[in-house]
Amino acid sequence: MKPLKLKTILLPAMAAMLSASCGSNKSAEQQAAVTAPAPVAYFHADAATAGTLHGRVMYHGPRPTRQVVSMESDPACAKAAHGKKIYDDQLLLSNDGGVGNVFVYIKAGLEDKKFETPAESVVLDQSGCSFGPRVMGAQSKQVVLIRNSDPVEHNVHPMPKNNAAWNEGMEPGGPEMKHRFARPEIMIRIKCNVHGWMRAYLGVLDHPYFAVTGPDGSFDLKNVPPGNYMIGIWHEKLGELAQPVTIAPSAAQTLNFQFDEKSAVAPLVN
Repeated sequence: MKPLKLKTILLPAMAAMLSASCGSNKSAEQQAAVTAPAPVAYFHADAATAGTLHGRVMYHGPRPTRQVVSMESDPACAKAAHGKKIYDDQLLLSNDGGVGNVFVYIKAGLEDKKFETPAESVVLDQSGCSFGPRVMGAQSKQVVLIRNSDPVEHNVHPMPKNNAAWNEGMEPGGPEMKHRFARPEIMIRIKCNVHGWMRAYLGVLDHPYFAVTGPDGSFDLKNVPPGNYMIGIWHEKLGELAQPVTIAPSAAQTLNFQFDEKSAVAPLVN
C-alpha cells in the first residue's frame, strides 16, 4: 500500500472546515434575522379624514381674589420682575369665566396606536422668578429644554411618581438643561427649592393629542383620527373631569367642560 500524500489528506479536511464555517455563518445570519426586533409601525393621521376638537373650559362660582406673590425673601427676584406684580394664578379666569392653564388630552381611545417621539424640544423657562409656561405637555422621551433667563440662581426639581426624579441648580446665564421623561404621567409638579412660590406642571403622554387652555379657557386638538375617545382635563386647583366624544371623518367637533365652586375644595398637587 502506497503512503497517503499530505496534499491528499489536507484538501478534504480544509473543504470540510470551509463547509462547516459557511454553515455556521448562515446559521448566525438566520438567528439574527429571527431575533432582530421588527420595525415599529408608527401611526400617522390621514390629513384627508382627520378631524378637530374645539372647546372651552368654564368655571361657575365665586371669583377668588388674585394673590400677589411676595418676593421679599429675595430682592434679586423683585428686581428681575422689573417692578411688575407677579400673581399666583392658581385659578386664572377670563371675564366670562373661562379657565386658563387647564391641561386637555385624549385620555382613552388611542391604545392601539404608536407615535414617534418628536425631534423638537419643549421649553420651560425661568423668567422674572416664575416658570413659564405654568402648564405644559410633552411626549414620553421628548426633550424638555430648561432655561434660566434670570440673573438669579434657581433650582429645578420635578416631583414625578411614574418617572425618575431629579433636582438640579441653575446658575444665572448657565447652560440649558435637557431632560426626558420616559413614561406617561398626569401631572408632574416642578418646583424651585430656592423660591417656594415658583411652580409648573408637566403632562407626559405617549401621543401628541394634548393642549393647554388659553386665558379665555379655549382649546383645540387638531389632526385627530376619526374615532371614539375619552377626553380628560386637569387643573391644579379644580381637579379633573372627563367626557366621551366621537370624531367623525373630516369633522369639527365641539366639547365644553364646566367646573363649579364645589370642585375648588383643595388643590390636586401641593
